[in-house]
Amino acid sequence: MAYDITAVRAHFPALRSGTAHFDGPGGTQTPVPVIEAITEALAHPLANRGSVTEGERNAEAIVTAARQAMADLLAADPAGIVFGRSATQLAYDFSRTLAATWSPGDEVVVTRLDHDSNIRPWTQAAERAGATVRWADFDPATGELTPDDVGAVLGERTRLVAVTAASNLIGTRPAIAEIARRAHATGALLYVDGVHHAAHACVDLPGLGADFYTCSPYKFLGPHLGVLASRPGLLEGLRPDKLLPSTDAVPERFEFGTLPYELLAGTRAAVDFLAGLDPQAHGTRRERLVSSYAALEEHEETLRLRIDKGLAALGPVTVHSRAAHRTPTLLLTIDGRDITHACRHLAARGVAAPAGAFYAIEASRRLGLGDTGGLRVGLAPYTSAEDVDRLLEGLSDFLSGPA
Repeated sequence: MAYDITAVRAHFPALRSGTAHFDGPGGTQTPVPVIEAITEALAHPLANRGSVTEGERNAEAIVTAARQAMADLLAADPAGIVFGRSATQLAYDFSRTLAATWSPGDEVVVTRLDHDSNIRPWTQAAERAGATVRWADFDPATGELTPDDVGAVLGERTRLVAVTAASNLIGTRPAIAEIARRAHATGALLYVDGVHHAAHACVDLPGLGADFYTCSPYKFLGPHLGVLASRPGLLEGLRPDKLLPSTDAVPERFEFGTLPYELLAGTRAAVDFLAGLDPQAHGTRRERLVSSYAALEEHEETLRLRIDKGLAALGPVTVHSRAAHRTPTLLLTIDGRDITHACRHLAARGVAAPAGAFYAIEASRRLGLGDTGGLRVGLAPYTSAEDVDRLLEGLSDFLSGPA
């Protein structure tokens, strides 16, 4: 297992600007192979999918390749891969479809840890159906959301549990497999937001036990898109609203309108790029992904520990990312300082680390940070030790200035 950060960074034209990017949780930079795949798709004939013209065949091949790539990334069935504009859009689509089967007295579980896109679609759908919303809380002192926290609000009428696989705000990675076991024991379905998770961990959908798992390629070096993975058999039983002439086949039943072929081509290329992060990896694409993610996690953990050590020496900085199992994403506040001033100070020094609650509004409030949030520092495959040092130097310089 090897990780050559210099070789990895050489593929990212955006890094030529000299900026040290810690804004990956909001969207990563794009490597050349992804850019080229998008360009290549647009440079050749494209049409609605089919088998007659070259444009039809090109479109069909792109969609098929993208489904297989995402299936390899998530250890899923390509027939269960649904594409959408975003993970938020997919959550709203599936919340409407699933809520059509709910009745007054049914219950839906959401958590305080989640991004709002895995909260509001479900609470709004529950309200329309007359279902009851149950909230699973997390410990703000530790950042932990445990299976017991979720289990405490499960009941015989629980129809769905919506939970994040990794908090986009503080990085916490709940024990999804155990949460799935408890949810299924009540007969509930489990909808997992993996948008932040898939960028940092090798996903094993059967191992997680999720009935639905969503992610967004632009968080892991690809284009802006949403992806949902599920079991084809489960999707067969769901009846979304759709146009009369559109296909009823799964997974196309859930994809409204013409797919963005160029973005699907870029998604396939992003998965292939991730599979090559460990140049010593061999075997199938799935096997190379497993090896490459292991190398990536080791690289990011090394840098996270470097940040932790540096922050500990700065004094008035509070790190709210404290869970034992978490992604390399840290949320910081600074005693007596406006965090937006720190963000601007770093930006002036060529360090991108944004401030805010990042749509995890419930989590920010539970942490006592209101709607303001904090300074979010996130690592990505192209983050280097030099980037980390620039971040720490920038924060130190900020703290040395006037309050």
